[in-house]
Amino acid sequence: MDVSAYGIEKESLQSLLGEAENGTAQLPDFQRGWVWDDDRVKALLASISLGYPIGAVMMLRAGGEDVRFKQRPLEGARDPPKSDADRLILDGQQRLTSLFQSLRLNRPVRTRDQRGRDVERWYFFDMSKALDEGGDREEAIVSLPVDKQIRASFGRGVLRDYSSPEREYEAMLFPLTKVFDFDEWEEGFLDYWEEDREKGRFWRQFRKEIVRKFDQYQVPVIELGKDTPKEAVCQVFEKVNTGGVTLTVFELLTAMYAADDFQLRADWERRERMLHTHSILSGVSNTDFIQAVTLLATYERQKQARSAGAEEERLPRIGCKRPDMLRLQLDDFKRWADPLMSGFVKAAKFLHSQHVYDARFLPYGSQLIPLAATLTVLDRETESFAAREKLARWYWCGVFGELYGGSTESRFVRDLPEVVNWIRGDGDEPGTIYDADFAEARLVTLRTRNSAAYKGVYALLLSENAKDWMTGEEIKIETYFDERIDVHHIFPQKWCSDHGVEPARCDSIVNKTPLSARTNRSIGGKAPSIYLKEIVEKGGSLSPEALDQFVESHLVDSKPLHADDFDSHFQSRRRNLLGAIHRVMGKVSETADDDDSEEAPDSYEVVQEDSQQVDDSLYWPPRPTIS
Repeated sequence: MDVSAYGIEKESLQSLLGEAENGTAQLPDFQRGWVWDDDRVKALLASISLGYPIGAVMMLRAGGEDVRFKQRPLEGARDPPKSDADRLILDGQQRLTSLFQSLRLNRPVRTRDQRGRDVERWYFFDMSKALDEGGDREEAIVSLPVDKQIRASFGRGVLRDYSSPEREYEAMLFPLTKVFDFDEWEEGFLDYWEEDREKGRFWRQFRKEIVRKFDQYQVPVIELGKDTPKEAVCQVFEKVNTGGVTLTVFELLTAMYAADDFQLRADWERRERMLHTHSILSGVSNTDFIQAVTLLATYERQKQARSAGAEEERLPRIGCKRPDMLRLQLDDFKRWADPLMSGFVKAAKFLHSQHVYDARFLPYGSQLIPLAATLTVLDRETESFAAREKLARWYWCGVFGELYGGSTESRFVRDLPEVVNWIRGDGDEPGTIYDADFAEARLVTLRTRNSAAYKGVYALLLSENAKDWMTGEEIKIETYFDERIDVHHIFPQKWCSDHGVEPARCDSIVNKTPLSARTNRSIGGKAPSIYLKEIVEKGGSLSPEALDQFVESHLVDSKPLHADDFDSHFQSRRRNLLGAIHRVMGKVSETADDDDSEEAPDSYEVVQEDSQQVDDSLYWPPRPTIS
């Protein structure tokens, strides 16, 4: 952005408020509403009357080709405005709206009191206090209710009444709505005090020292040129936004698309309802969706440039960071939004095939973005066994390599072309597979579902055809929710505490497995040797051998359980889990020394926020194809 793209000038407060009134200065639609309370309005008015600076206002010259926002007038201004905006207010909305409503409009200001309640107020100067050199100027500003009457705290009696001009003259209260047009009020004041020349001199002093400050007040205005890039506009807005609330990409795109009469928010609300009918997708946000669309749009743009013979170093890049999303054109959004919906639904089905059923146990919500985008591009190409095997390997390498927990945009950008090319047989293994590694010692540290790898082990156990210990039923999606399947301890916490097993190993995923709520109640705090016998006794025709098979379907050696041997159980289970993890990652499992590998720092825990996500199938129109 060239320094010549903006300028700084002083403009009169009166002219700025005049622009707001006739609509030549408006707000971009992403600006939030006016929120200043009564005390802040009074403080602002006091600053103007003293000639104190109130900060600069930032404007954007309208009419640029790159930046087109839907516009709206300041609150209280004529809607629709008399004319189209010449300038958009990026910074200074709260100050200008407060001044516009209190000085320019001849009606009470809608604001809030000290308790946050909505109120309407008229603003006046107590003229005597305003001219008191030793007084507090803020105390000289009086805010009155709509009827301009002050009532007793208890009861309904009126203590003071300023509801007519004559009562204002008598009380020496000057209405701030008259600062730019005081002639009629002045004439009435002087007529009222015709017999008191001292009051006339007093008025002239007040007009000179107070009223003229408003008429002469100059506001620094920084004006950005109409050719300022939209990403610069958005960044500038956020840097100067005194509200301190960062605007989301979705809010900014909503304002930009609205200029072309496209209601992004309504469009997303419809899509959100449909996506969230799938429990595993219930955490997909509007920003996630925009990011996935951007990934697809930039991927297609690069593919088209390559097909047109562009040199590799001149190809447009694939991107999905914030600046890339802000450059997403409405046509690109319309082109990819429907196909991406199908991509997300395919992602939900894929996760179900990997035994990830529940939002609580979705390892990474962020990995849904490249997964859905990849499935959108490949469409039916992922229906073969070989393609599904490759997709699953990439997915599990991301989970157990714990590669999607931090800044992930650069990985998304690599994932989409690499996974697509690999599945099509046109490329090498994706970088996510190459980068992924899982150490045996990491298993000991997985203790809560805050970590992606913990959730991954849970899904992995379900994929091993784990059976419930009481019923022998395989845990599938049909039984998952009905039986309230969750992770439970194999050696119960009470038993571990009574036998000196440290919490780090007792609470590790190595000592946990998915079981129904009913089975867990049967386990209670008992020793494994006891609860296994009781399960057989309650099971009627259930034999000890059959129960052992159910137990071993969880990659658990049943012998240490019958012997209440925690150490042997822990070592064998850890080896079994590590082998299963390496199998799904397609990595060679190396045998590690049990005693050494068991030592892992208790504090090592990769925290991943719980994402909530979605279920099954939607019908969508045919999608555009990428060759």
